[in-house]
Amino acid sequence: MANPWLSIIGIHPSGWDGLSAAAQRDLDDASVVFGSPRHLALGQVGEKGRPWPVPFSVDPVLQLRWKAKVAVLVSGDPFHFGAGASLAKHLECGEWRNHPQPSTFSWIAGELGWSQEHSHCLGLHARPMETLRPLLTDGERFICLLRDGPAAHRLASWLCEQGWGRSPMWLVSNAGSAEQSIRSASAEQLLGQLRDEPASAPVAAAFEARGGQGLVQVPGRSVDMFVHDGQITKSPVRAMTLAALAPRKGECLWDLGAGSGSVSIEWCLAGGEAVCVEQHAARVVGIAQNAQRYAVGLKVIHGASLTSLDALSPQPQAVFVGGGFDMDLFNALRSRLRGPWRLVVNAVALQTQALLMELHREHGGQLLQLQWSEAQPLGRMQSWNISRPLVQWVWSA
Repeated sequence: MANPWLSIIGIHPSGWDGLSAAAQRDLDDASVVFGSPRHLALGQVGEKGRPWPVPFSVDPVLQLRWKAKVAVLVSGDPFHFGAGASLAKHLECGEWRNHPQPSTFSWIAGELGWSQEHSHCLGLHARPMETLRPLLTDGERFICLLRDGPAAHRLASWLCEQGWGRSPMWLVSNAGSAEQSIRSASAEQLLGQLRDEPASAPVAAAFEARGGQGLVQVPGRSVDMFVHDGQITKSPVRAMTLAALAPRKGECLWDLGAGSGSVSIEWCLAGGEAVCVEQHAARVVGIAQNAQRYAVGLKVIHGASLTSLDALSPQPQAVFVGGGFDMDLFNALRSRLRGPWRLVVNAVALQTQALLMELHREHGGQLLQLQWSEAQPLGRMQSWNISRPLVQWVWSA
């Protein structure tokens, strides 16, 4: 469209003078300008300025669609952790004009001499620190936007708690402006300094992970990595279960009779999302704690699997049943789910194993019996402790 109603303008601390001529013209032409109080002051918009609502919402902008010339002011590149994508998903291409500036990530990468494409660039101003956990590996570099000065202290503290206190760390305030300042030391050293001299906002942090131990990158992680009451899919079985579930990025898993949620957690760490159903209240709490620990996107439903099916969404690409499987549940899943989906059921009880053998005869799929032994102390010596045989049925609709 030749004359869009919306201008999305990136602005950095140099303010009006740092804008391109086209961005200045669109800002002048706008009758309403949205932005944070700091950005509105930098843009010198006067009475045209309207601060973003708290909590953040793009609704006030959308209410003016084609009714007025509107501009929004955001930091740096509007489509890199900015409001650009939040607005664009409600609009048609051509309704806006984009005026990007170098992002905070670009400024900091340039100051430190880092390759931006080989650095993790994250917005932590609205996400938990645990988002970092799956990414932390010795030598990996991170540039993180932070909400405020106290968040810099929380990040340094969290890194120390997780064993990464030796990591070189840089705190950059007012990136790209004449007032830019950089403080550097290890995370543990900065933690001590920040108690007496807090970081000034706007602030971002960069660090190079050193000294800790990264998260194992394949399924079958140790049971010690999860909160559980003993009701947990053991590591060897979990590795084979995840292989059978075959997670793909963006796919959804329904985990019925989830126990500790360990299968769902590992599914999410592989790039998917999950919905857990668990009937025991204490285990529901444990699943939520595990999800928080790894900052993964899963929902937890407290209830029985069969009676909870109608409340579950979105539709899954895979279903795992670790406990409580029966013919009623199988038929209910078949009647409710549309499109291709795959089912993995693990069973220890003889009655459920017999059902899986019958379903395998009738519907096909893959039927496995899994059994392993683990060396454990026997007096002053050791002996094999034999696990209960487990039957796994893998079937695709």
